[in-house]
Amino acid sequence: MEFTEFGDGDERVLFILGWGNRPHHENVRWLVDELVAAGYAVDVGTIPDHGDDFDAQYVRPTQDRHDATDPDRILSHSTGGLVAAHLDSTAPRVYLSPWWGMAGESGPLQRLLVSLPTARLVIPVPMEDDALGDLATDEQLADGPDRIAPAFLRTVADAQGRLPNFREDSVVFCSLRDGVVGVDAIGERAPAERTVLYDGGHEFFSSGSRDRTVEWVLAVLAEGPDALTGPVRTQQSPPE
Repeated sequence: MEFTEFGDGDERVLFILGWGNRPHHENVRWLVDELVAAGYAVDVGTIPDHGDDFDAQYVRPTQDRHDATDPDRILSHSTGGLVAAHLDSTAPRVYLSPWWGMAGESGPLQRLLVSLPTARLVIPVPMEDDALGDLATDEQLADGPDRIAPAFLRTVADAQGRLPNFREDSVVFCSLRDGVVGVDAIGERAPAERTVLYDGGHEFFSSGSRDRTVEWVLAVLAEGPDALTGPVRTQQSPPE
């Protein structure tokens, strides 16, 4: 895990990135800059692309950083949302498209590959051009790993299978068109009144609706679930 600090606001946000995200990516940095402009000090955690022990390689280093910096809020995206769910923290959490379940149905070949006792990168990672969002850049697409190891998928599946209960002070943002993570797994864990839908791909910050959606994200970071006033909120209705 690597951590990079941005801004010098009085309130601190621990922002755990998703798989393949980098702080220098244009769209990631756009979101970080929005947070800094809102007055936060932002501690950005970049996760390893590959691993075979989720607790030791992902959760524990993040927990150590959390304990050393005492953030006021936790923001996370995708795989970072799986890490955040396992943290021991009283800080409110905002999840962006968390990877709480696998997307799609796995066929016999995929199940066979995942069962292989190896950490070699042997499983191709299929990715549609617009899966992340219509604003995704060539750089971030090129930086994303194109192969994944069975050992990584197994340790992720194990972490998904023992997720702690959803906290009442948490809010989830997701798109029903997300084909990267299992949207059904999000729906099974997050109640409707704690869910905000946006129009776009897996990364709201790489989607054309991001200017509207970020207003919701900032409102929820500032006020918690009290910022939501309906059973399900969408990016079409930004807060006043």
